[in-house]
Amino acid sequence: SSARETAARVAAGAIARKLLARRGVTLTAYTLRAAGVQCRTIDPAQIEQNPMRAADPVAAAEMVRRVEAARDKGDSVGGVVECRVQGVPAGLGEPVFDKLDAELAKAILSIGATKGIEFGTGFAAADMHGSQHNDPMTADGFVSNHAGGVLGGISTGQEIVFRTVVKPTSSITSPQQTIDIHGRRQTITVEGRHDPCICPRIVPVVEAMTAIVLEDHFKRQAALHA
Repeated sequence: SSARETAARVAAGAIARKLLARRGVTLTAYTLRAAGVQCRTIDPAQIEQNPMRAADPVAAAEMVRRVEAARDKGDSVGGVVECRVQGVPAGLGEPVFDKLDAELAKAILSIGATKGIEFGTGFAAADMHGSQHNDPMTADGFVSNHAGGVLGGISTGQEIVFRTVVKPTSSITSPQQTIDIHGRRQTITVEGRHDPCICPRIVPVVEAMTAIVLEDHFKRQAALHA
């Protein structure tokens, strides 16, 4: 599957993003983790200032060093891309098959090289109690956001937060074992130019797919009240 098909996604996403802006919705994605290096700070202004599209300049420099080291060895690395959406009102989405988080998950996992997704606290919830993971409410709103802005498939009005796992690039120059059409063992070496880390390439695609899904749900809601 060629990543070139994502150009159409990004083009459509750019239009959806402009429509969302009219609704007061903004979104930002960035490389949160790559080559075992995690961003310790989140500064949106730094995302387009480094080749990793990371939100932490210090972490970005170390990511680049490790990515280049893997490339020089004919290998690749994976990472995690995080996306945050502000301004989505409560009530967007559906409670059963077309849950907002399910639709976002489908869209994000349709991007090549993504292998998993989590919302809010995500998989860390496996080690929490309900009393810890539940998001209490006061007269001023929610106290926490472990749910990542979506409960029961419907937006809560809080910031929508999710992360997707990006696998290491499969096209590496190191020799790999495979078989031919006759089932015989062979060794393959991939030639050509291939990114040793796909995270920075995926960031704008994640933003695009998120924008498309959100605008679609806004339009569904508008159609129901037309």
